[in-house]
Amino acid sequence: MFRASYSDNADTQRWSLHGRLARPWVDELRSCWKQAREQAPLARAIVDLKEVTFIDEAGEKLLAEMRGAGAELIATGVEHQHLIAMLDNHTVEGGDK
Repeated sequence: MFRASYSDNADTQRWSLHGRLARPWVDELRSCWKQAREQAPLARAIVDLKEVTFIDEAGEKLLAEMRGAGAELIATGVEHQHLIAMLDNHTVEGGDK
């Protein structure tokens, strides 16, 4: 099961994700992400992963795309914090964008 909540204001877009970030939900989230970013490309983007219980390879790829586009990823668990650190390293090194 997966659920995404979205809110925005004048300068910030926020996604709160819950459950399993895995196919087919990844494609749906990507579509929503692109649509929201097209409407407000300069808004600060925050993606809250604190309630995510699982991320598959497709989910990791989407998070890398979001991070590469400047999104701030928020996580609490060791695994998710490690994933974010790896995504940041790839972004800095010019890797998986």
